Amino acid sequence: MSSPQVRQRQGQKDKKTVTPPPTRDNDEVNGMLKEIELPEAIKSEWDYKAALVIITMLAFVTRFWGIGHPNEVVFDEVHFGKFASYYLQRTYFFDVHPPFGKLLFALMGWFVGYDGHFHFDNIGDSYIANKVPYVAFRAMPALLGALTVPTVFLIMWESGYTLPAAVVAAGLVLFDNAHIGQTRLILLDATLVYAMSMSILCYVRFYKMRHEPFSRKWWKWLLLTGVALSCVISTKYVGVFSFFTIGSAVAIDLWDLLDVKRKGGALSLPEFGKHFVARAVGLLIVPFLIYLFWFQVHFAILTKSGPGDDFMTPAFQETLSDNVMSALSTGIEYYDSVSFKHKETKAFLHSHPDRYPLRYDDGRVSSQGQQVTGYPYNDTNNYWQIIPEGIIDLEDQKSGLPVKSGDFVKLRHLVTDSYLLSHDVASPYFPTNQEFTTVALDQANGERYNDTLFEIKIENAKDGQQLKSVSGHFKLIHAPTRVAMWTHTTPLPDWAYKQAEINGNKNIQQSSNIWFVEEIPSIPKDSPRLLKEEKKIKHMPFLKKYFELQRAIFYHNNALTSSHPYASQPIQWPFLLRGVSFWTQNDTRQQIYFLGNPVGWWLASSLLAVFAGIIGADQLSQRRGIDSLDERTRSRLYNSTGFFFLCWAAHYLPFYLMGRQLFLHHYLPAHLASALVTGALLEFIFNLDPVGLDENVLQQTQSKTPSKNKDRGGKRIVVPARDRVGRQGMLALWGACGAVMAVVIAGWYFFLPLTYGKPGLTADQVNARKWLGYDLHFAK
Repeated sequence: MSSPQVRQRQGQKDKKTVTPPPTRDNDEVNGMLKEIELPEAIKSEWDYKAALVIITMLAFVTRFWGIGHPNEVVFDEVHFGKFASYYLQRTYFFDVHPPFGKLLFALMGWFVGYDGHFHFDNIGDSYIANKVPYVAFRAMPALLGALTVPTVFLIMWESGYTLPAAVVAAGLVLFDNAHIGQTRLILLDATLVYAMSMSILCYVRFYKMRHEPFSRKWWKWLLLTGVALSCVISTKYVGVFSFFTIGSAVAIDLWDLLDVKRKGGALSLPEFGKHFVARAVGLLIVPFLIYLFWFQVHFAILTKSGPGDDFMTPAFQETLSDNVMSALSTGIEYYDSVSFKHKETKAFLHSHPDRYPLRYDDGRVSSQGQQVTGYPYNDTNNYWQIIPEGIIDLEDQKSGLPVKSGDFVKLRHLVTDSYLLSHDVASPYFPTNQEFTTVALDQANGERYNDTLFEIKIENAKDGQQLKSVSGHFKLIHAPTRVAMWTHTTPLPDWAYKQAEINGNKNIQQSSNIWFVEEIPSIPKDSPRLLKEEKKIKHMPFLKKYFELQRAIFYHNNALTSSHPYASQPIQWPFLLRGVSFWTQNDTRQQIYFLGNPVGWWLASSLLAVFAGIIGADQLSQRRGIDSLDERTRSRLYNSTGFFFLCWAAHYLPFYLMGRQLFLHHYLPAHLASALVTGALLEFIFNLDPVGLDENVLQQTQSKTPSKNKDRGGKRIVVPARDRVGRQGMLALWGACGAVMAVVIAGWYFFLPLTYGKPGLTADQVNARKWLGYDLHFAK
């Protein structure tokens, strides 16, 4: 695919010699190049640098322009602004994301002297009236969002692509409405996308140093790649996709190092071991330690009791000052009357005289026993008396004996004077779970005695630990059948007054089986049991805190399955089929609607398909003995563009396996990768074939210095992309670049009012922007 101009230059190899401009090792480089002819002198690449400056300035303008509008809480600012306030007030909270991105917001608030008094409770709350430095908060993601654009440009530059290709890739992110909209608000995605782009850039720089292994720069870029990866996963757990991207490339690289026929010479197994260990340390161990560090900072700051207490165990809560659980807990004794509350749903264990129906809607038969349900409000029907095992006559009761973990008890419902029971009858909604009901005293002490026995298992209890109100989280296990008392949020039909179902869960280990004692109404108000000693803050090892928080995070992350009016499916994202309404103001007809630049997204998605088609066609042609590409072009297409495509796939396809709520912003990292593919493929489509230089010449690092390592397998220098292509090809590519950027900028400008929230739009103007039936807001 070489042009005539390229072949002519190859034929003039013996006619002239061109030396590079002076560098710090110029004499040594000149000695290497005495017999190597270059198409033209290696230049300083001032045009790349000028383009980088212009693109960076435009990135800051598009991200920071009008950042103070609106001066109200917008969309998920209610969450991440709130978390920043909690950090500044040192109040413990719970979130399903790691702490790094939220700590950056708190840091910015601390810089400007904000005390965290505003808690971002509702969308539309005024920042001005509540004296919140919201512009400073928004400036943090805007800064990172602006820096993402030149990072994309640098990725293309460092990967050896031409200037038009780098401009197109960076321009697709620069003028993308979704990237702009998401980085102008107090949200985490700017941090995530920037760290992800930095991890790619650092890895590209590291890979370029592969011919100088274990040199200072080699270690620098390896460790910087690990630091960037740690920032990705410390912001959101979807950052694991970046680990998969880099990890796949590293695995391929290590596989090549094992080859005894590699160009640089075979490595001994000890040498290979050094390469493997270095990458494991730089890309796994160092990122994990940094990741743990942010959790240590998180725990060190949040020392006061707060809204996140309920998600943690009593032992964890006792490490927080002013903890209500520790202050209100009271030891429970036999014959106390108590109310039990489900930790997850907050429903009380409840019973009333009504019976289960003879048959349920699906035809199954019940026991017609007394209903046992979950009730959301405090009521006398929630009171149960704790009776010790073996007691038949209540006159024999001996007060003062503590209820301990592992004890077998009976629970007497005070209002109906009946005893809690579970048996081998299917529950109303779960045929695999057991029904809970109650029976009269004569049956409870007679033939149904064993069915009324329950074991109390306090979570993480020590031997003989007493059950306490509020702080004592426990599972109630039915003695004969070993099922755990459980409830859920789906209400029962009208025959149970739409109260919650209580049943026996065979999966005892399930975390949603947890209950606690809400109150002990039988204790007189003047009882010495209610006198509280000042509680001392307890200590818990960091790793124990960390693993407990991880369990809670992953559990609640997987539980985010409820529907949302603006949720979307992964299949919709590349085609930009729907967006998200962030904020509306009817009076001014202004709104912020989260939507990408349709022109840029459709172009990038189309070229992803084109790339897959090119690879498929090339593979098929090779099978038929037709070699349509030269090896250098094929290597670049597979290794460089293929790496970008892998990055897109790794950040997109896993979402098809998720069952949680998903939104358009989850596609932003993948969209950035698709922009890289677009720039690279645009260069390929316009037949920009490298000049026929030795492969070794084309792979030297940016330093333009020869290697002093024995396994480099030859002397290499960097040749700028401009010097590897013909002038005609560059003109065609610049024309394509101009055409692409023109339509992308037009698309950005057309949807600009929905991104910046101003100016307001009339109904006709809104309709004009509903290209794919977007659910835009119509001002009344």
